Amino acid sequence: MSDNSKKLGVVALVAMVISSSIGSGIFGISSDMAESSSPGAAIIAWLIVGIGVLMLCLSFTNLIAKRPELSGVFSYAEAGFGPFGGFISGWGYWLSAWLGNVAFATMMMSAVGYFVPALKGGQNLLSILIASVILWFMCFLVNKGIESAAIINVVVTVCKLVPLFIFAVIAIISFKADVFTANFWGTVSGNFEIKGVFSQIQNSMMVLMWVFVGIEGAAMMADRAKTKSVAAKSTVLGLIGLLIIYILVSLLPYGLMDRETIVHFGQPSMGYILKEIVGPWGAAMINIGLIISIFGCWLSWTMLPAETTLLMAKQKLLPKKFGEVNSANSPTFSLIFMTVLTQLFVFTLLFTEKAYNFAYSLCTAAIFVTWILVTMYQVKFSFQRHENVQMIIGILGCIFFAWAIYASGLEYFLLCFTVYILGMYFYAKARRENGCEKIFNKKELIVAGLIVLGAIFSIYLLITGQIAM
Repeated sequence: MSDNSKKLGVVALVAMVISSSIGSGIFGISSDMAESSSPGAAIIAWLIVGIGVLMLCLSFTNLIAKRPELSGVFSYAEAGFGPFGGFISGWGYWLSAWLGNVAFATMMMSAVGYFVPALKGGQNLLSILIASVILWFMCFLVNKGIESAAIINVVVTVCKLVPLFIFAVIAIISFKADVFTANFWGTVSGNFEIKGVFSQIQNSMMVLMWVFVGIEGAAMMADRAKTKSVAAKSTVLGLIGLLIIYILVSLLPYGLMDRETIVHFGQPSMGYILKEIVGPWGAAMINIGLIISIFGCWLSWTMLPAETTLLMAKQKLLPKKFGEVNSANSPTFSLIFMTVLTQLFVFTLLFTEKAYNFAYSLCTAAIFVTWILVTMYQVKFSFQRHENVQMIIGILGCIFFAWAIYASGLEYFLLCFTVYILGMYFYAKARRENGCEKIFNKKELIVAGLIVLGAIFSIYLLITGQIAM
């Protein structure tokens, strides 16, 4: 049997795209979208986001095909903008990964809270303590070399997709066109008003981008595809599949009940919507599926940031300590370092009004750094090769993500810079370990200075209450 026969085809890769991207966000997207936008604005927002994320996917597939020797999502920034660029990208990806676990913790406790009233809301002291136990249990599992086995992936995928399918079918059957079109544009007059609709689109951007965290993982599987063209096709088809699922789940509730009702549901809102339609069994099914789904995602996203820092240490972007592995080939120091930081953030959820939203806002803001650097390198690489179509794809991606950073809330983006200060200490240490006399060149020093200033400004905004927790 040839090696190619063991490679993944279109169907397998498309399934992988969808499975790896769907996490906890989709189960709470109904109320998050209803709070920020009307049905009409939501449709336009999905169109914009779909095009923007497509530019990212096309950039990934192009770079993977033409620079197959590069390893790790941060390697594109390093190739295009030097070691400090690679560090900025990798640290953003690492930061996003474990911040996503903070969002998982709050959503899981909310889901368990449906069955155990003492945990309802997912952010009281008991919820935080139980989430902390699970957090350290995940660290223990990964440190022992427990990898995400195929059977776990199968169970998790079923628990993600079956409840979503049932929800979509019931929602389509129960859909009322007159409810959906009532104040379709969500403006004072009820008609399309550019300012009002654009404001809604802007407000929904963070919600929409959160559900795409992980999309880059699918493109990174290109080396396991039968051919590079299969990988590119699968990525685009997978994105289309995701958009169909996300759009259905986020838009159908507008035709079931008014926005105010949806907004006031707890998380996961999908469960409470289904409860209103079919009774308690609907909410129970959604919550059980979500708990199992989050457990699988949480395990994967405990391995991912540790693996990222391991690769960065090998690339000499972080100190050698991050690259040390135990007898089970797991990076113990990286795991414990990440888990301690996650634990600190989990405790801050006691003081936040909307813990889940705050956690995923930080997670998404952090990964914007990685995504925009990929599209920037796509522009630079395509310009050097005189590939105009690919360069346009990169430019469109850059424009979209620059706008997404602004639209999603620049304050969250700046708040992530506080953790970059810690990262820059490790980066400087790694440079010294590897005999580099000059840690930053002039351009890098300017960027480092801007990061520090951004961090200081974000702390000021936090203290003065201008960043809403």
